[in-house]
Amino acid sequence: MSHKSIRTFGLIGKTLSHSFSALYFTKKFESEKISASYENFELDNASIIPSILHSGISGCNITIPYKEEVISFLDDLSDEASVIGSVNCIVIRNGKAIGHNTDAYGFKESLRPVLRNTHQKALILGTGGASKAVAYVLKELGLEFRFVSRNPTGSQLGYGDLNDKALAYFPFIINTTPLGTAPNVNQAPDIPYPYINESNLLYDLTYNPAESLFLKKGKAQGALTMNGHKMLLYQAEQSWELWNADYLK
Repeated sequence: MSHKSIRTFGLIGKTLSHSFSALYFTKKFESEKISASYENFELDNASIIPSILHSGISGCNITIPYKEEVISFLDDLSDEASVIGSVNCIVIRNGKAIGHNTDAYGFKESLRPVLRNTHQKALILGTGGASKAVAYVLKELGLEFRFVSRNPTGSQLGYGDLNDKALAYFPFIINTTPLGTAPNVNQAPDIPYPYINESNLLYDLTYNPAESLFLKKGKAQGALTMNGHKMLLYQAEQSWELWNADYLK
C-alpha cells in the first residue's frame, strides 16, 4: 500500500466531547509522518454504523454504548473479541470489517504496577461492553469477581447488596459505568463509601476528569485509586498497531 494514500479513522460513540482519541491519533499520525485523519462519529443510535464502516474508512474505535451492538455489523472477530463479546477497535481490510478488543490489553497492562496480593477479589460496577473486557482480564489473572448491576440477574449483585462485609470481601472495585464522566462530574456509583478503607483499590475506567467523584470519595477513605488514563493509552497503542500492521511493513 502506498504511504501517500490518505486513510481515515474515527471514533464511534454517543457522547464524544470528553474523548481524547481524535487529538491523540492526529498527533500520532503527524509524528509518524503518516497521511491519515481521525474524526468523531457521534451517533444517537447504531443504525448508521454500517454506512460508516462502508464509507471507505480504514478503521475505527468504538465506545459507549455501541461496543456490543456493533458486533452484528462486522464480518469477523478476533478470537479475543469473540470470547469477550465486546469490540472497541475495528480494522477494515479488503472491504471486510474485523472487530478486536484492545480494552482487555489496556486494562491488564495498566493494572501491573498497582495490583497487590490483597486485591484478589473484585467487584465490577456495570455490565456493559467495557465490563466484559475487565471480567476477561480478571479471569486471566485468576481473580474472583462479581458484577454489580442496577437490575441484577443470575449471580450479579445489586447496589443494595453492598455493605461493609461485601466491600471488605471484595477490596478491588472497578467502575465500568459512565457515571462521573465529564460533563457529569457530580455523579458516582451508588456504593457505601463510608465502608471503604486503606485495604481497598478503586479503579475507574473514566479518565476525564482525571479524578472522578468515585475516586475522590475512595481516596478520602484512604483507598488506593487509579483512573483509566493508562488503560486508554495502552488500548490506543494496540489499536494503532492493528491498523498499521501491514501498512508500515
